[in-house]
Amino acid sequence: MAAARKSVLLISTDPAHNLSDAFGQKFSKDPTLVSGFDNLYCMEIDPTSSIQEMIESADNSAMNSIMQDLAFAIPGVDEAMGFAEVMKLVKSMEYEVIIFDTAPTGHTLRFLSFPTVLEKALAKVSQLSGRFGPMMQQMSGMMGVNANHEDIFAKLESMRAVINEVNTQFQDPDKTTFVCVCISEFLSLYETERLVQELTNGNIDTHNIVVNQLLFPPKDSNCDQCQVRHKMQQKYLEQIFDLYEDFHVTLLPLLTTEVRGVERLKAFSRLLLEPFQPPK
Repeated sequence: MAAARKSVLLISTDPAHNLSDAFGQKFSKDPTLVSGFDNLYCMEIDPTSSIQEMIESADNSAMNSIMQDLAFAIPGVDEAMGFAEVMKLVKSMEYEVIIFDTAPTGHTLRFLSFPTVLEKALAKVSQLSGRFGPMMQQMSGMMGVNANHEDIFAKLESMRAVINEVNTQFQDPDKTTFVCVCISEFLSLYETERLVQELTNGNIDTHNIVVNQLLFPPKDSNCDQCQVRHKMQQKYLEQIFDLYEDFHVTLLPLLTTEVRGVERLKAFSRLLLEPFQPPK
């Protein structure tokens, strides 16, 4: 992608970040230029950190406690708000392409449900604000502290517009597409189908599937284990082609070396464009 576009930002939202390991370079929550490139940037984010920072920005411990109880009252709202903060940051950046390296299926489905989760959270917080706001103001006055809950509620409301805009972009096939990566085994195929169905239900474009770690042993190979796994993989590969006949399916081989470092990543990336030719 970096070879074809002016500027690319790669963002990891996986709690078990591996971009730093893959590139052999330390990345943080700020975009960092990848060594060996002049147009590829990486950043690793913690979706749960932004809300905590916002809570801690309150002026007093009393409001911290109240806001923490409110913020974490709805499951998933911490990650949803963290996601909103990340998207506000991304909106202010100028990159031609932004790629999200998401976690496995379960985490990704939560990631995609963030707009709905945050919408529910904001509605609940707004309701609580209207009901208990005056009482909180009076109590804070009696305790001699300066409550700034209105500022925090305003921040929460400001995220609504960001999330709605991002959700709209996610559903625009001209701006966003989702590439599924799997291996040729039953559980992975099952998770991929589940993900494709959820993406379809969410009106998010997806028409690319990458099947990784495929074995292609030579015909004269005497490795029984290799032959058995190859036969198993071919069975599920046929199912993948049957299920996703309208998709672009890319096959990637199991390599004998780790794909780490810029040069190996560049070499591996060419397999996404040039179909792999198994040994005859």
